[in-house]
Amino acid sequence: MQTSLKQFGVLLIQSLVFWVLAFLLFALIRYNGQKEELAIFIDEPLSLPTYFWYHYALLIGLIIGVFYAIIEFLFETFLNKRLILGLNVIIKTIIYFIFIIASLSIISIFVEDQLDINLSNDMGWWRESKLFWNIVIYFLVASIVFSFIKIANDKFGRGTFFNMLIGKYRKPQEEERILMFLDLKDSTTIAESLGHTIYSQFIQDCFLDLNRILNKFDAEVYQYVGDEAVLSWNYKNGLKNSKCIELFFAFQNQLQKRNQFYNATYEFMPEFKAGLHAGKLMIAEVGLIKKELAYHGDVINTTARIQGECNVYNESLLISEVLLNMIKLNSFFITNHLGEILLKGKQSKINIYSIKKAYSI
Repeated sequence: MQTSLKQFGVLLIQSLVFWVLAFLLFALIRYNGQKEELAIFIDEPLSLPTYFWYHYALLIGLIIGVFYAIIEFLFETFLNKRLILGLNVIIKTIIYFIFIIASLSIISIFVEDQLDINLSNDMGWWRESKLFWNIVIYFLVASIVFSFIKIANDKFGRGTFFNMLIGKYRKPQEEERILMFLDLKDSTTIAESLGHTIYSQFIQDCFLDLNRILNKFDAEVYQYVGDEAVLSWNYKNGLKNSKCIELFFAFQNQLQKRNQFYNATYEFMPEFKAGLHAGKLMIAEVGLIKKELAYHGDVINTTARIQGECNVYNESLLISEVLLNMIKLNSFFITNHLGEILLKGKQSKINIYSIKKAYSI
């Protein structure tokens, strides 16, 4: 519940900022210089303060911003997985269309009082109103832009889309990152039992639960590979309050909360294993078709190898000594030194530790 409210809060802020700016821009385009233009044709044009229309643009932006956030949140939470995309778009378009008619009808009453004039706001007034259709077309275009930004941000991850937009990674950039390789336990057995169709739905649900907690722990998804997810943090976010470790146990708790669903739907309770490591790597844009950010560096291979040792030691979470020394662990965690290990494909040995939670908090 708390996570859902936080997600709605973020969506609400984004929606308010976007729609207020969008309608202020609409007012600027449509009404800026109108008084001077009318003076050419009319001896006594309607005298209005320059800020008059901006007040109503701000009001419309706030109203639509709140309503838009509510509708998008409700659809994302309850309906998106149940409705096909086409039907989803049609229903939302009808809702927004009705809402715009109602909003402009109410606002026109206030405009009448302010200007002491009669505006056409009787039943069906919108059919012949050019201003109404201008606003509808503008709303649809702006809505497409908002959706495009949101889809791009979801596709590339928080902040990554903006970095790609400004060309930050056109040339490879060196960064210090924390990586987590997160993999499903006994995936082969589960896949053989469920079949590839149901197994794919099983993985979808697992990663949906993972996505519900990512923002809380400031984690970024580098990529999904089959039944494996690769997560990433910059040092500041990942080390703060041991977020890179806390996420793993929060994910376990999230799955456990839904154990009835998994057991009833798939007759399997998902369990994941993970490896954590940190170091310098290169980040660069790759490809022209299906462009994406790629991580290059030894830290990636090492993290994958650490995660692979989970089966050897029958542990759920392993971490390198390099990263462990950076983190200030609290008393809720128990670490166990497994030794200096020569990982497959590596020249030198590396110290790894297992991490468990001492008790629930």
